[in-house]
Amino acid sequence: MDTRPARPRGAHATHQNDRMTPKLKPLFDPKRFLAKVGKGRTISEYRKSQVIFTQGDPAEAIFYIHKGKVKLTIVSRTGKEAVIAILGAGDFLGEGCLAGRPQRMSTATAISDCSIVRLEKQSTMRVLRDEPAFSEMFLAYVLSRNMRIEEDLVDQLFNSSEKRLARVLLLLANFGKEGKPEPVIAKISQETLAEMIGTTRSRVSFFMNKFRKMGFIDYNGELHIHSSLLNIVLHD
Repeated sequence: MDTRPARPRGAHATHQNDRMTPKLKPLFDPKRFLAKVGKGRTISEYRKSQVIFTQGDPAEAIFYIHKGKVKLTIVSRTGKEAVIAILGAGDFLGEGCLAGRPQRMSTATAISDCSIVRLEKQSTMRVLRDEPAFSEMFLAYVLSRNMRIEEDLVDQLFNSSEKRLARVLLLLANFGKEGKPEPVIAKISQETLAEMIGTTRSRVSFFMNKFRKMGFIDYNGELHIHSSLLNIVLHD
């Protein structure tokens, strides 16, 4: 006679189902991943004018901008400096190290207060390999950055300095990017704008005054960009 206590009906089947049901891996969220400190990544705050990395430094990590704007500059062997890009929230920088570039080709400087995450190269390579959601996000950024570079080249070759300035101001205010435009942008010197579009400071000053008189921009301590500035870019 079996004197063992009776097992509750269905308990054995439930126990087996628990063992057989695989535990689902939590969905990987790239934005959440980039917002937290973890293995191979740190988050730092940079003040305006603070250098993030310098041309010639070892390229051992990439960076992701959470908040603020960053200027990329490059200096030639003869000492001539040029601004090659202004990056903002949602942009990566220093990604050349992932393609085997051993040194920084440019200097990255904060042009406003910034919050930036640093991702070590090996850690980034591992996440790109293991997490399709992150790979998709990063690929989309690289492709859009490549398109931007092509557009910049066309802009330099075929458009007037007035159109180039209007386009740069619109890009700095995030017009044309996903998300809500930022009509108020960080203060950027006319010298920097002149370097970006390949003209002189006096020409930039002339066009800025023209844009203000036409109601395309306002300047009262902060630079306000209006969508009407698109008229300059679209006008033939």
